[in-house]
Amino acid sequence: MKKLIAIAALMLSSVATFAQQAVGSISIQPKLGLNIASITKGEDTDPRFGVVAGAEFMYQASDILGVSFGALYSMQGCKGKEEGVDATFKTDYINIPILANVYVAKGLAVKLGLQPGFCVNNKIKFEKDGTKLETDGFDENTVDLSMPIGLSYEFDNIVIEGRYNFGLTKVWKDMDNKNSVFQFTVGYKLPL
Repeated sequence: MKKLIAIAALMLSSVATFAQQAVGSISIQPKLGLNIASITKGEDTDPRFGVVAGAEFMYQASDILGVSFGALYSMQGCKGKEEGVDATFKTDYINIPILANVYVAKGLAVKLGLQPGFCVNNKIKFEKDGTKLETDGFDENTVDLSMPIGLSYEFDNIVIEGRYNFGLTKVWKDMDNKNSVFQFTVGYKLPL
């Protein structure tokens, strides 16, 4: 029993060293990365590759828990092809991720939260035989809600992160498609 208590005490004392920032500190993290975006229930569609860029603030609430929120410009949508016509559905958002960051090892955090997004671009680009045309997209829902789940690793204030944004609401009003986005970013954490 004494060995079990000693092991538990050792594990709990090591958990206190997982966080990169001091408890009570606030930091900002500018970040830039790549989206691999698609939509659910999209028949014969391919992912749209796009940029994600912005910044996130984080409050280090305890040794193992940080709470973050931010603003990210996120290029989303998908690509499709039908009867020789290539189409790119461009639905771009300003996303506001609100995340719990749980440090499970030194520098390694598991992230989970909610992310409201506001549609700032809704276009469809068509191309056939070298001819290009861009029109307004379908009747979009201007607010999107998704659930980001991810992992990040921090070293020397550099943060490498992978997330999956699981769409909870419809992209377009009259269709059942939802966003599905893999996101890979690199950021730099600056203490405030």
